[in-house]
Amino acid sequence: MNKVSKAVFPVAGLGTRFLPATKASPKEMMPIVDKPLIQYAVEEAVAAGITDLIFVTGRSKRAIEDHFDKAYELENELERKGKTIILEAVRKLLPRDVNCVYIRQSEALGLGHAVLCAEPVIGQEPFAVLLADDLLDGTLPVLRQMVNVWNYYHCSVLGVQEVPREETASYGIVATRSLDERVEQVQAIVEKPKPAEAPSSLAVVGRYVLTPRIFDLLRRVPPGSGGEIQLTDGIAALLSEQQVLAYRFEGIRYDCGSKLGYLQATVELGKRHPEVGAEFAAWLASRSSTPQ
Repeated sequence: MNKVSKAVFPVAGLGTRFLPATKASPKEMMPIVDKPLIQYAVEEAVAAGITDLIFVTGRSKRAIEDHFDKAYELENELERKGKTIILEAVRKLLPRDVNCVYIRQSEALGLGHAVLCAEPVIGQEPFAVLLADDLLDGTLPVLRQMVNVWNYYHCSVLGVQEVPREETASYGIVATRSLDERVEQVQAIVEKPKPAEAPSSLAVVGRYVLTPRIFDLLRRVPPGSGGEIQLTDGIAALLSEQQVLAYRFEGIRYDCGSKLGYLQATVELGKRHPEVGAEFAAWLASRSSTPQ
């Protein structure tokens, strides 16, 4: 099997939970300190050996393309003013051997449809899918961990974590049997089950490594609620043909699709920021010790 060198970033969503902030700017461009969410996901992919980044975009997402494009006027101005550190940061958003491809998803027809839009670029290769809403913070980047699992087992891998049972209706939930440390074989997957009907509390959280067989299956999946094609349904069909693994990744997940998760990520990553982290952490400590 080929190595995993391509990754899909579904970024066509409207980001309604963050309105009005996302009225004119993509939710994926919301910053955690000084980097947008999409850059964290891209850096994770690049650290896993990905060289082709495929962004499935929609209307009003031009800012994502501009972010990863060369900005001649900005770079010239920074160079003229001698701001060499920030200039290097702007120039090195992506390594030179990494390519960006942008595909327009003309209708919001679900995550499965967004993945299917990338088929002409993916072809018959394994690929990763990263949802930028989920900021995963691991000592070893989480997608790197999952690619390592792929390299050993050569089958689809889903990033999973335990969630409170009362929250299962917000996730794809898997039933599994243990296979190895942190690795489990998926026996069933259900999209957003009610807590009483969920086969477990093990949820899929925004990271996938998939075989190209998923494309054929997604084309056959009947649309669900709202006419959307669910990636979960495609994976459920894949289970009858190929082994699919659930990987309990090492790291912390911040659900930046929610306001609380976004604030948590801002605080935790802010405390580690090389420029302001120490001062910010000291300020937080002073606030916690000050009577309100």
